[in-house]
Amino acid sequence: MAVVRVRGPLRNLAGGLAEHQLEGATVVALLRELERGHPGVGGWILDERGRIRRHINVFVNGERGGEATAVRPGDRVEVLPAITGG
Repeated sequence: MAVVRVRGPLRNLAGGLAEHQLEGATVVALLRELERGHPGVGGWILDERGRIRRHINVFVNGERGGEATAVRPGDRVEVLPAITGG
């Protein structure tokens, strides 16, 4: 299992938990699993095509990742909403 860590308002949508132990071979598989377990997250991280929304940043073990980035058991995946303003 990989550890998926969500921050900011995504944490509240994910049942108030910061860390989730999930199964999946890719980033998108993990994010879909997160959505299945916490329907409130649905549509906030992945769009209707299953792609990571542009205002969401994903890092796997500290390196920028995308939908197809491979994930192994024990990996840490950080899901961060972008901060905007002006």
